[in-house]
Amino acid sequence: MKAINTIRMGGVDVLPLVEGGKGVAVSNGLTAGAWAAAGGVGTFSGVNADSYDAEGRTIRQVYHGTTRRDRHEELVAYGIAGGIAQAREARDVGGPGARIHMNILWEMGGAERVARGVLEGAKGMVNGITCGAGMPYKLADIARDYGVHYYPIVSSARAFSALWKRSYSKVSEWLGGVVYEDPWLAGGHNGLSNSEDPRKPEAPYDRVRKLREQMRAFGLDETPIIMAGGVWWLEEWEDWLDNPELGPIAFQFGTRPLLTKESPISDAWKKRLTELQPGDVLLQPFSPTGFYSSAVRNEFLSELEARSERQVAYTMEPVGEHTAELGIGPRKRLVWLTPGDRARAESWLSAGFTEAMRTPDSTLIFVTPEKSREIVDDQVACMGCLSHCRFSNWTQIEPDYSTGKKADPRSFCIQKTLQDIAHDGSLQDNLMFAGHNAYRFGSDPFYSNGFVPTVRQLVDRIMTGR
Repeated sequence: MKAINTIRMGGVDVLPLVEGGKGVAVSNGLTAGAWAAAGGVGTFSGVNADSYDAEGRTIRQVYHGTTRRDRHEELVAYGIAGGIAQAREARDVGGPGARIHMNILWEMGGAERVARGVLEGAKGMVNGITCGAGMPYKLADIARDYGVHYYPIVSSARAFSALWKRSYSKVSEWLGGVVYEDPWLAGGHNGLSNSEDPRKPEAPYDRVRKLREQMRAFGLDETPIIMAGGVWWLEEWEDWLDNPELGPIAFQFGTRPLLTKESPISDAWKKRLTELQPGDVLLQPFSPTGFYSSAVRNEFLSELEARSERQVAYTMEPVGEHTAELGIGPRKRLVWLTPGDRARAESWLSAGFTEAMRTPDSTLIFVTPEKSREIVDDQVACMGCLSHCRFSNWTQIEPDYSTGKKADPRSFCIQKTLQDIAHDGSLQDNLMFAGHNAYRFGSDPFYSNGFVPTVRQLVDRIMTGR
């Protein structure tokens, strides 16, 4: 394997190894500090991060507000307190010279308020802010105001060009690097555009080469690109190292740090990672963000798939082929289906899926009464964890705080499921994000006989190769 040299990032020399930020309470101060102490860049999640009481116990995020707006304010307060707590822990573990980044999702509820609140409350503890899941135009302004470097996450040269022209060109001195997150390989939310086919992955090399070409046109020859998604052994990426066509390259590891001693996920989750097979990670469209996301196939995703398959188009009066009546709801109000869809609907009704729920697309899905109650209860309990949520129709934009669309029962409450699985909840009944290479835990001899490394052992292994 080629020698792995340090790279200049954010004004300092670091190993070209970046810990990927992994959502709700999964990348925390302990993992970030340990990764940074090993010489790389540690990243804690600023998305609904855990905070602690005086005895060091995790404060579970319970909401008491009677309105979505009230609960949203509670969520922002939780987010700021949690982010400050994780920044402090990361700095304590990593030491004064460690490089610590905070990861946020631009589409999370109150993203700018949370980012500013954490950076204000943890001054000097955070060196950089990474941000994706949307088009974070204001990221550069936030970074400038607090004197930290910023690292936008993009999946194409086109996306970065839009960000640069609208915002980043005015604050170029604080641009520490650009994260290229491959939409077919990375875990979590993926930045597929409408022109890209989720079933037809494209090779990352050409996409990153085009990103570098675009960055060079903007004078960013020496700004690092951080490759995220699908990175396991660095020797598999040797043609990327010291490659003049790509320029300075670092690598982000999101999935591999899940299986470490410091990782806060449950032992059951860690064991499940070692059992995955190729194809067990699914790229699916159910997220309330509207983005595709990659997660482990389980009963949770199977139910969402089945829910959407039990779906028919309807009209409110007979139109064209919609000539077959169907009474839905407690009052059996009539809608019209095609005769074929009417037969399908009757088969679902007879199988116990007796509740027909309307979607924003003039379709009906058929679910059990229990699932219907769960969906409605989750929608009512919305706390505005996203800037726009298709599941509950919440938006943080005044004055209505509504997307203006019908809530979509084909989706789910992402806050509920991610909080649950991050705090030892069921692996079958919750969303379990992972990159598409996660199946390699089971075949990699590094993890044989149930071995779980420390973060430092993992970084050392990555540096020395197989």
